[in-house]
Amino acid sequence: MTERAVLAGGCFWGMQDLIRKMPGVVSTRVGYTGGDVPNATYRNHGTHAEGIEVIFDPDVMSYRRLLEFFFQIHDPTTPNRQGNDRGMSYRSAIYYENEDQKAVAEDTIKDVDASGLWPGKVVTELDPVGDFWEAEPEHQDYLERIPNGYTCHFVRPDWVLPRRDAAE
Repeated sequence: MTERAVLAGGCFWGMQDLIRKMPGVVSTRVGYTGGDVPNATYRNHGTHAEGIEVIFDPDVMSYRRLLEFFFQIHDPTTPNRQGNDRGMSYRSAIYYENEDQKAVAEDTIKDVDASGLWPGKVVTELDPVGDFWEAEPEHQDYLERIPNGYTCHFVRPDWVLPRRDAAE
């Protein structure tokens, strides 16, 4: 049994490259989500964010753990921005599939804010999942095909929440 997560945290290439390597991740694809344009494309994605769809095995990795890593690889405190990328396409957002995911996301955001480890308060949007328009083939697996390609995502070792218990 697998679960689905839809996240946005800036340029989708860098997020995909880091998240795909996590234990329990079955597949990833990048696309456009959380906006107003049907059949969104790179050239016409309206208010959509660049996002990633993650299919994962919850017996290997919890949704909480996925969100903790998501918060570690992008800056959730910068509205509509990641590094040099600016605009609505690069906002931080979690698109939850159900009420359980929503509760875990709310709890994780509270813990990130309370930790004081991040440079400011979390501005990550939390909304129900909507349409996910798969990005063009040249955007899929970009950093696997072009290893020295552009990315603004990296693992920040100082942005790690303390473990709460073994069940997480």
